[in-house]
Amino acid sequence: MESTLKDIRDGASVLDLDPKATVGGGVEDLYGEDCATEEQLVTPWTISVASGYSLLRDPRHNKGLAFTEKERDAHYLCGLLPPVVASQELQERKLMTNIRNYQVPLQKYMAMMDLQERNERLFYKLLVDNVEELLPIVYTPTVGEACQKYGSIFRRPQGLYISLKEKGKILEVLKNWPERSIQVIVVTDGERILGLGDLGCQGMGIPVGKLALYTALGGVRPSACLPITIDVGTNNEKLLENEFYIGLKQRRATGKEYSDFLHEFMCAVKQNYGEKVLVQFEDFANHNAFELLTKYGTTHLVFNDDIQGTASVVLAGLVAALKLLGGTLGDHKFLFLGAGEAGTGIAELIALEMSRQTKCPIEETRKKIWLVDSKGLIVSSRKDSLQHFKKPWAHEHEPVKDLVDAVKVVKPTVLIGTSGVGKQFTKEVIEAMASCNEKPLIMALSNPTSQSECTAEEAYTWTQGRAIFASGSPFDPVEYDGKTFVPGQANNAYIFPGFGLGLVISGAIRVHDDMLLAASEALANQVTQENFEKGLIYPPFSNIRKISANIAANVAAKAYELGLATRLPRPENLLKYAESCMYSPVYRSYR
Repeated sequence: MESTLKDIRDGASVLDLDPKATVGGGVEDLYGEDCATEEQLVTPWTISVASGYSLLRDPRHNKGLAFTEKERDAHYLCGLLPPVVASQELQERKLMTNIRNYQVPLQKYMAMMDLQERNERLFYKLLVDNVEELLPIVYTPTVGEACQKYGSIFRRPQGLYISLKEKGKILEVLKNWPERSIQVIVVTDGERILGLGDLGCQGMGIPVGKLALYTALGGVRPSACLPITIDVGTNNEKLLENEFYIGLKQRRATGKEYSDFLHEFMCAVKQNYGEKVLVQFEDFANHNAFELLTKYGTTHLVFNDDIQGTASVVLAGLVAALKLLGGTLGDHKFLFLGAGEAGTGIAELIALEMSRQTKCPIEETRKKIWLVDSKGLIVSSRKDSLQHFKKPWAHEHEPVKDLVDAVKVVKPTVLIGTSGVGKQFTKEVIEAMASCNEKPLIMALSNPTSQSECTAEEAYTWTQGRAIFASGSPFDPVEYDGKTFVPGQANNAYIFPGFGLGLVISGAIRVHDDMLLAASEALANQVTQENFEKGLIYPPFSNIRKISANIAANVAAKAYELGLATRLPRPENLLKYAESCMYSPVYRSYR
């Protein structure tokens, strides 16, 4: 990936550091949010010490019925709450019972968002303790429906909205956010939300959801997270005509107007928050996603989850799957349906890892990887008409129009779907994979569930139970021929929370491809023999905090090795340090 971007940047590398880069690392734990401060008494500061009615209305410090009698006396809460004192565990059981009573996923989503707005720690406690059940609610697939209806369910702003109206004063807008010590920003312009297309300003559900996972799964403090939506208009006619649409009612800005606005934003972020703030680009259209990563990769700490996060989690699954398939990465052939930012990003990271393992030039290892786009197999005869990020994948071959024909001629071991279009892995395609492989590896990665290239049941049934299957959105276990198959989920949430934590704790100032490989390696190492016996190539999400800590330690170690870390001296035990820095949602005792 870095090699491709380096060519586009005329040889500039993320390792070419500006000597003016700031030194230091991390952010002071102002609110007692780290695990390491869990036993300390804290003061519920807002602008002044929060007390009485204002304390109950402050989501960061509110504990509801869990305030002790001593705290109620000290903070003027007597009479403002019923007399019972409830534990956080009891509150959690009650809320989970209420959430499970809802039949519609969007109702569960709204209940969780309401909780986040009134009791932050309880929200994260629920999410941490019930991650496998609640992850599909606060993130994909339910968040897709929430974004589609965001204008109707909007209640209270959860991040910053920066529109073209703020051109020339973005720095002032950033200063309106109450927190100053920001570590992670997730930003979208809403042009390509999941597989749902242009949702404009209503894409805010994505940064909000991603940052909830940064905290719950990766332990990044909620006070250090900032969701941002860049509103440059929308080309979605239904939204432009919708009276409840909350964004600019104009067509999207493009070209110089767009790039100048984004440049002002990136400069303002660095000026306001410093060199070490991580900016994660989320759900930008392909052409803008690659351009932003290319342009700012050498000057800012930037990460694109659609390109780099997806690539890292898929590579981890492939490395783990080798225990079931046999051989090395270089022994296998890969065929992608979809040649956008996700597909080419995954392909490049696979090629990079093969190159590292075999010591062959990356130009050679790319020849093991084939891509199919809307016009068919990407071959050299199409090179002149291809976008720049597709050109490295144009190999010598006769043109092939259909996916099933591409499977028959390429004979891949691994079939990966990143098309964003559902039902593309037809019975004929899956049977073609099964005919040339004893254990075909099928990864239907498009989100949400409705856009998945095939279902888990289809993959197992059409291969007579021989497939190794993983998807982007969750599928239930499948019974086939008396055996239960548990589909894996190649969810980016395995990677980006721990990856971000690793950057934060090391004070990294750039993202390098070797850090992505380090994250993949750490994730693959968490898959146990018991998981393999169930056909899983990813570990269970119930262990995600441990997984994230291991990923963070691996990423931080690589940052130090590359000379990109600024937190000095380096902690002796990076795993223990990562665990100690993780946010704990357990209630604090107040003075």
